[in-house]
Amino acid sequence: MKNKYKSWITFLILTIIILLAMIILSLIVGEINIFTKEIYNPLSIEYSILTKLRLPRIILAFSIGGALSLTGALLQGIYRNPLVEPYTLGISGGAAFGISLTIVLGLHISIGAFMLSVSGFTGSLATIFLVYFLSIKNGSININRMLLIGVMISFIASSFMMLLMAITTTENINSIISWTMGSLDEPNTSLIKIMFVSSIAGLIISYFFARPLNALRLGEAKAQHLGINSAVTVRILFVVASLLTGISVSVAGIIGFVGLVIPHIVRLIIGSDYRIFLIGSYLGGSIFLLFSDIIAKTLISPNELPIGVITGILGGIMFIIVLSKSKNKIKTI
Repeated sequence: MKNKYKSWITFLILTIIILLAMIILSLIVGEINIFTKEIYNPLSIEYSILTKLRLPRIILAFSIGGALSLTGALLQGIYRNPLVEPYTLGISGGAAFGISLTIVLGLHISIGAFMLSVSGFTGSLATIFLVYFLSIKNGSININRMLLIGVMISFIASSFMMLLMAITTTENINSIISWTMGSLDEPNTSLIKIMFVSSIAGLIISYFFARPLNALRLGEAKAQHLGINSAVTVRILFVVASLLTGISVSVAGIIGFVGLVIPHIVRLIIGSDYRIFLIGSYLGGSIFLLFSDIIAKTLISPNELPIGVITGILGGIMFIIVLSKSKNKIKTI
């Protein structure tokens, strides 16, 4: 038992060190590499770049990476399926359709740019409620039914988005495509604060369900024998995971593979005990998105690549490596 806790502490210390290294590197590198003492001068360009551009971007990457990875860990535990990720339930599809509709109607121009985030979150909420209520049968939620309905709603929302793209202008199509590739370049500090607070709150709430999640690994029936109310646990965690995903997508667009790959890697390193697995997944997701952002900013500098493209490439490669080297372990939830 002592060895287990020692390994947990060692893992957390190493993870925090890597996270701090990623944060420092993100502050330094970019279109303009900053190594001068001018960063302490409030009137310097370097100080403005750090405080107004890079620091908010780091906070956003930390929050969204952690939220998406935490959501993946929660959903994989709820459904006991290693292939479930934050976008499986159609939440991203609902957000994408909402934002596409806003762009086509020009509401972001007539009302304000904040309408993109509002419509994205509204689309996510609509999808959450639709999946939830369609999954209820005979007064209880069927997990497999919920998963299938989420996948189908995702396809339907994507099809409606394609329909909008087929009947709109080239300029609107470019705007929709640009949003779907994801971006951490968010100028609205209020949205960044909301994302950060929501992300941390989601992590804290999740920890109240660490024990029920550990019990659910044995199956719903055995969890109930251990005194766990499986139905309530699934409902609450589904809402938490869905809201975290909805907020992330509405602020930064679709950033894939974070919630699919990182929980697998953390599980292989430290195990499936949710007391360490939740915080490990959160920190791992933050590190992964910060690293991806560094690559996005520097690979073809001074131009910048969409963050969703980088996470897709890196995440896909990492998942194939994990899958090929750990064929048996990857099935373990």
